[in-house]
Amino acid sequence: MRAYQVFAAMEPKHAEGVLATLAEKAPGVTAQAVAIAAATMNSRPQYMKKLTAEKRAAAVRRALARVKANDMAEEVLAVYFLECRKELLAEWLGVIGLEHEDGILQDDAPEAPSAKELKAAVEKFQSASDDADRLLLMRAFASQSSIDWPELDGLIAGD
Repeated sequence: MRAYQVFAAMEPKHAEGVLATLAEKAPGVTAQAVAIAAATMNSRPQYMKKLTAEKRAAAVRRALARVKANDMAEEVLAVYFLECRKELLAEWLGVIGLEHEDGILQDDAPEAPSAKELKAAVEKFQSASDDADRLLLMRAFASQSSIDWPELDGLIAGD
């Protein structure tokens, strides 16, 4: 799964919550995402700002769900977890046994754990709570260009 596909699969209400959190904690990235949505809709960013939060989130989600927006979608997901949900990111990286500093990986292209270890880690991480960001985080992690873990893609594809 690539980053744009993560946005395509995201529930509209979840996207609304993600974008609201980003608007509060990372307004610069939010502004970029809104600008991309405006360009996709052939409108001006000022128009997008006048929309209700629900409609603006839907437009941004649709824009980031396009193949051309993959780089921006990857950036939005990275900023969301690094700036807004760092504790969840640190938990995930700990569960899968990757060294990191404040959520930033020490290795640019980490090796995947064994299939058995990865399956156990995914099950442990998912079962810890029913927070929808848990699945979103695993999808965002798997969508990174530096992560080539087909086993992880298979484990989270059905969710």
